[in-house]
Amino acid sequence: MVPLEKLAQITERFEYLEAAMAAGSGDIAALGKEYADLRPVVEEIRSYRQLLDDIGEAEQMLGDPEMAELAQEELPELKARLPELEQSMRLALLPKDAADAGSAILEIRPGTGGDEASLFAGDLLRMYQRYAEGQGWKFEIIEEAATELGGVKEVVANVAGSGVFARLKYESGVHRVQRVPTTESGGRIHTSAATVAVLPEAVDVDIQIDQNDLRIDTMRASGAGGQHVNTTDSAVRITHLPTGLVVTSSEKSQHRNREIAMNVLKARLYDQERQRIDSERSADRASQVGSGDRSERIRTYNFPQGRMTDHRINLTLYSLNQVMQGDLDEVIDALISDAQATMLAEIEA
Repeated sequence: MVPLEKLAQITERFEYLEAAMAAGSGDIAALGKEYADLRPVVEEIRSYRQLLDDIGEAEQMLGDPEMAELAQEELPELKARLPELEQSMRLALLPKDAADAGSAILEIRPGTGGDEASLFAGDLLRMYQRYAEGQGWKFEIIEEAATELGGVKEVVANVAGSGVFARLKYESGVHRVQRVPTTESGGRIHTSAATVAVLPEAVDVDIQIDQNDLRIDTMRASGAGGQHVNTTDSAVRITHLPTGLVVTSSEKSQHRNREIAMNVLKARLYDQERQRIDSERSADRASQVGSGDRSERIRTYNFPQGRMTDHRINLTLYSLNQVMQGDLDEVIDALISDAQATMLAEIEA
């Protein structure tokens, strides 16, 4: 049960922001952001408090002979709605990740398993492309190095849309596959892996980069990159000297390549800073769903059994074909619910 005093404080703050914005006083941009963040919370609070008022009125009606019968009919319905509204309000009160509302950078790299790992990395790429299409997001491949067999050595993509990072951030980690490779003549099941990293797209207010810390080289693109490789000197490689991070982009426009590479670099630096802060907050990040630990084995895709298992929440789905076609909502919803339950338990402990 959330203390009513706390709900009153939040509502009072919201009303103050509303009045300040109407009067045009203070930093309108900052006030507007806080107002927008608080609005859905206050809507949940008002619905919850209205229900409490309705229950109180109905209970008072029980003492009125003329209204008692009506109150007896209404009360069970009103009280039945209380747990659901209370839970919605508690979830609305949870601390928000500022990056959740924005876009994300998706990186996929093969791990152990040779050619089969590269093929699986390509399968994961197509899985996320299909999921993004179903969500109405824009999926743009920034850099891709392909293998001769149709797999990928590395791929970096920008996934743009509302709430992308909130949905995809739990995909970071090691994805393991168990299946008979197309290159296997003996029919033996092999185990391979690929690493997925989902980085929140940084904006200028999130991360500032000193231009003196950058080395920018132009070069001729080369390698097995398929349609993403060209033969002009437009490819751009940016090296962030303090961290040693290197980002390349090989589109046709050198100006566009600089923009793309800077966006990816900002996302990686922003992610490093978030990881550092998370590490300081928790001594046991491995226990947290969506901790972003790139070495954590999070999921197994078992093709012979047609199942996908997410090891963090012990969820097994026997719908692997649908999952690989981009039907990820069931597992992502379960991960979000588990993360919310963990946060509620920590707050209310």
